[in-house]
Order: sequence, then structure tokens, then C-alpha cells
Amino acid sequence: MKIIDLKYEPQYIPVLAEWHHQEWSYLHPGGSIDKRIEDMQPFLNDDFIPSTFVALENDLLGSAAIVAHDMDTNQEYSRGWRVSLFSPANRRRGIGSQLVIHIMNRAREAGIKTLFLFTPDKEHFYKKLGWQTISNEIYRGHMVQSCR
Repeated sequence: MKIIDLKYEPQYIPVLAEWHHQEWSYLHPGGSIDKRIEDMQPFLNDDFIPSTFVALENDLLGSAAIVAHDMDTNQEYSRGWRVSLFSPANRRRGIGSQLVIHIMNRAREAGIKTLFLFTPDKEHFYKKLGWQTISNEIYRGHMVQSCR
């Protein structure tokens, strides 16, 4: 498996947009796959934030991204939100952990000392990687945990 920047493999954007829409459309009501494709275009630039990294092994296995901000709330946690998606068919193979560690290392190299994320259902996964829960809150009608 290799992890590379999406800007070098942009043909995967429609697949990622579909995955993101299936996984998180309930947190982004009114969105569409076409809107997600449009929203991913800035990830193809040379800036670190935003960036998406994809795991590949003959095909797309999953992705992890870093964005400036991922929630309408918690504006105090700007620069360094980490968001990700892993293909359900590839869960429990360590791919998600490798992608998260990749983002954490790249962020450290870029001088970002603290990353934040929110998750509706993967708090335990992130805790195993050293993340700490900093709040539990209702976000867009759903309970989520914010972590750093």
C-alpha cells in the first residue's frame, strides 16, 4: 500500500465524493455528490491545508484529509481539523490508522502542533491513536465528540 497526495491522482475525486456523501450526508443536509466534487477542487493545489491523502493498492482503499475548519461551531479550533473516510470494505486492515498517522506526521512537519477532529462514532478508534476527547456536543442534530 502507498499513501499519496490526491493532487497526483485526481481521478479518484468522484469515488471519494460518493463515499463522503454516503458516509456523512446526514451531517451535511442539502448536499450532493456534484457539490462534494466541486468542494474537493481546492485539495488539488500545492498548499498543505487543505490536502487529501489517498491509500492505494491496485485501487483506492481510503482517504484522509486536513482542512482549516470542519464544523460551523468551535471556530476557536481553526487550522488543523483532520477529517477522513475509509472504505467500509477495507476496515480493520490498519489502513485508517496508517492514514491518520500520515496526516499527523505531515502536520507536525508543517509546524502544526495540534489537530482537531469531530466524530459521531469513531471516538475509540482515535483514542487508540493518542487523541483525547475535548467535548461531547450535539452537531446538526447528532451527538459527536470533538477530539485533539
